[in-house]
Amino acid sequence: MKERGPCDLDQTSGKRDSKKSLTRRSLLRKAGTTAAGGAAGAILGTSLASAQTGATHMNHGGGATFRLGGTVDYAANGLDPTVFLRQFDWGRTSRLPNGQTLREWDISALDREIEVAPGVSFPAWTFNGSVPGPTLRAKQGERLRLNFGNGSAHAHTMHFHGIHAANMDGVPGQGAGLIMPGESTVYEFEAEPFGLHIFHCHAEPLAEHIARGMYGTFIIDPAEGRPRADEMVMVQAGYNTNFDGQGNQLYFVNGVPFAYMHEPIKIKRDKLVRIYLTNLLEYDPINSFHLHGNFFDYFPTGTRLESSEFTDTISQVQGQRGILEMKFPHRGKFMFHAHKTEFAELGWMGFFEVED
Repeated sequence: MKERGPCDLDQTSGKRDSKKSLTRRSLLRKAGTTAAGGAAGAILGTSLASAQTGATHMNHGGGATFRLGGTVDYAANGLDPTVFLRQFDWGRTSRLPNGQTLREWDISALDREIEVAPGVSFPAWTFNGSVPGPTLRAKQGERLRLNFGNGSAHAHTMHFHGIHAANMDGVPGQGAGLIMPGESTVYEFEAEPFGLHIFHCHAEPLAEHIARGMYGTFIIDPAEGRPRADEMVMVQAGYNTNFDGQGNQLYFVNGVPFAYMHEPIKIKRDKLVRIYLTNLLEYDPINSFHLHGNFFDYFPTGTRLESSEFTDTISQVQGQRGILEMKFPHRGKFMFHAHKTEFAELGWMGFFEVED
């Protein structure tokens, strides 16, 4: 008899628990396809919570309000979307004998229950305890060292997009291969090429490891830098709460559906804004970003310093990413969202609030 690994066990338990979860169709029916903006988020959040817990959620502060004071507990989740938006982890630096800068991070794989809507928990697999994982940032030409420890109950790896040796690729059968529970390894390579990259677990079943939350953004700045701007990272993804592998029931940027509807992103009028946009959405073939009332310059993968187009909407498949640069000439609130109505109504929408 073939011995089942941890992932096989989790797939089984996911199917067993699916009766407690809501399908994507039932979520849309409960949310109401005619509801707009925050109202759709409010109804969705309440229907999720009431269907699964029957609880009345009171406002305890510190989270995104869905309806009647219901909140997602940012502190317990280990991620506040408003803080995460502009949070870049530069690690710690030292100098190698040849004069090169060594930039180093400690990353742990951890299993965590996180609250994805008021009263609704999700058994996530994480890097450093949050979904998404930390946004790692370095400079072109540095030596990068990732000390990876597996505190999860499942085998994991770290796979980085970029240029590196085969034994640092973080895939089974190469280099250190799968890192088993309680084990650790070191990934080390040069910071090349400059641009916007991602990292994620590459253990099998690969789709489940990404869908459970094992991903993050990885930025390498060009040697000459970029023009000064208000910089932020947006990670597009979703939650497959019934574990059927057929699609997601919730969508988001930066971990929490509708977070930026309830807490709009504050920016200054006429100031350059730079968004590092990545797509780690599993089970759906494509994602998109649409900006209301404005256009932006788009730099695919960020590996060139000249924009490829001036637009208000772009699409990305999983693993694609790009840098958006814009200035807002007008004050007010401007929506941004997936230009896929279903994704927007299930959590992938927010507001910029432009002020003087």
